[in-house]
Amino acid sequence: MSSVKCLTSKKVSSFCLFTYLLFFVAVLLFFGLAYPHHLHYQEQYQLFLFDSTYVWEIVKQPGGVADLLGRFCTQFFLFAWVGALIIALLLTAVQLLMRQFVACGWLYGLSFVPSFLLWLFLLDENALLSGVWAVLLTLLAAWVIVRLTGGWTRRILLIAAIPILYILVGPVCFPIPVDSLWYGIHYYRYPTVFPWLLWGAALLVWIIIAVKITPFAAKVSTPLSHREGLGLGLFLIVAIVMGTLVRRNANFKAEKVMQYDFMATHQQWNRILETINKEKPNNQIGVTVQNLALAMHGMLLDHLADYNQNGIAGLLPDVNTDATSPLPTAEAFYQLGMINVAQRTVFEAQEAILDFQKSGRCYKRLAQTNLINGQYAVARKYLVALQKTLFYRDWANETLPLLGNEEAIAKHPEYGRLRQSAYKEDLTFSRTSSRSAISSELDGSRLTGDFYFSDHVTPEMLEILYYHNTDNRLAYQYLLAYYMLTGDRERYNHFISKEQ
Repeated sequence: MSSVKCLTSKKVSSFCLFTYLLFFVAVLLFFGLAYPHHLHYQEQYQLFLFDSTYVWEIVKQPGGVADLLGRFCTQFFLFAWVGALIIALLLTAVQLLMRQFVACGWLYGLSFVPSFLLWLFLLDENALLSGVWAVLLTLLAAWVIVRLTGGWTRRILLIAAIPILYILVGPVCFPIPVDSLWYGIHYYRYPTVFPWLLWGAALLVWIIIAVKITPFAAKVSTPLSHREGLGLGLFLIVAIVMGTLVRRNANFKAEKVMQYDFMATHQQWNRILETINKEKPNNQIGVTVQNLALAMHGMLLDHLADYNQNGIAGLLPDVNTDATSPLPTAEAFYQLGMINVAQRTVFEAQEAILDFQKSGRCYKRLAQTNLINGQYAVARKYLVALQKTLFYRDWANETLPLLGNEEAIAKHPEYGRLRQSAYKEDLTFSRTSSRSAISSELDGSRLTGDFYFSDHVTPEMLEILYYHNTDNRLAYQYLLAYYMLTGDRERYNHFISKEQ
């Protein structure tokens, strides 16, 4: 009889090990293959600094430890597979701790539910990793208390641990939220949005712990011979239901948009062309990036009609007051030589981040625009901050020697080109400026300068940009594409004849 029990126990252990690995691999492959740009999106909207002041400002707040751990891990999302590995390890760790309360009995399948709920939570691009850390740390503390104590001592310690956990991980350590002040400020990017999935996972954890420490749990038993079949059946039900929910709630349209934004940020023009040839983008960000990549290869005018267009908004869309959509447009401004406009757009996008964090991506671009404009003191401020990061440090160290070195900047393949393309004098320019006034300025000997203008780009702005530096073929392509998309044959023919 004992040998049968031993054999059955080994089968159960093997089954549990198989499910751990299956869950781990599923999470890893999902975020690594199907959702990598959601991870890139998370990374670009924070700036983790290895700085004591920065760390203290985080940990001194309720939930600060979980927030710090979440931010620390998120910086690795710059590399999608590393981010996918981190998420897979965290969610599997939650499941392993839950298994300590449920064991490999007939309720074993339920131990996966909190991890699945956290997986669903992370499908939202505004869900922060600190929420997962909060649940994991709460579980770990509860497991230590349950393992080391028993009876009333266990119950007292669990209750006494709540204020300590509140300081470390925030209000998730409470089983039931009471009011909006307990929502937590580190779990979700929108401060006013209640993260139901995160709280559902936390509440289920507490329910299972409560059942574990009550006398009722000891009275419920199932014959050993039935546990394997019941456990397998419940696990399959949970896996199918939660897997279906993950698939249905994954935002693959947003993933595609984030892919275009990521490729533009890293100037992967060849990869963009390969992507649009497989599937033509039909959203504003995708079309903006598509046209920029075509122009960077000198192909925009020849292939403008071959791809989906969004009118003139597909070239340089009006800038919205959010943290996401302006950045691809700012990339086009930057590559065109509209350095001041790119700088303003990036700065305002960073200020629109809803949880008031800074952005490594934005800091890098602001350092570049100030360097090109000769604002070396401001550029230094951003570069010194980036020196305190893990993955932007090398770039900052390489860029700092360029400050004030006019000869090195002139020879730089990117900064030298953009400095030549940028306007040289200040000019306030509004959308109400007349074409005749601009034409007279263009026909004269004095060219206009580096101006700020409204968010609505006009062909006159592109004309000034081009005539300042006729080697700026990007401006040339954008100007003619603007006339083609608006059907302005008169201005198109006038410009062509003037060039000939």
